[in-house]
Amino acid sequence: MARRRKRKSRRRQEGRRVLELVPQFSIESGEEKPVTAARKFIQDQGIAPPALLLVKRNEHTTDRYFWAEKGLFGAQYVEENHFLFPSLRLLLNDEDARVTLNSR
Repeated sequence: MARRRKRKSRRRQEGRRVLELVPQFSIESGEEKPVTAARKFIQDQGIAPPALLLVKRNEHTTDRYFWAEKGLFGAQYVEENHFLFPSLRLLLNDEDARVTLNSR
């Protein structure tokens, strides 16, 4: 039996494109839970929002978190709801302005 391909959400694709513009940090969680490791890394390094943290849990699993002014969020939630985050809205507007200027 043929498998149907899963439909890709345009809103999520747009959110993924916006998150590509944000600085990324890769860390390993070690003995801590991934979200705890992410919070400690943000605190120790003094990372300013917006930022994307890739936390390696083990050799197979990497958790993705988005550091925003409002706190730490799962990256998938942010992809789907990127319009709720003012810093991402600003990045998206800057990117649109650059594209417009380059196309002239």
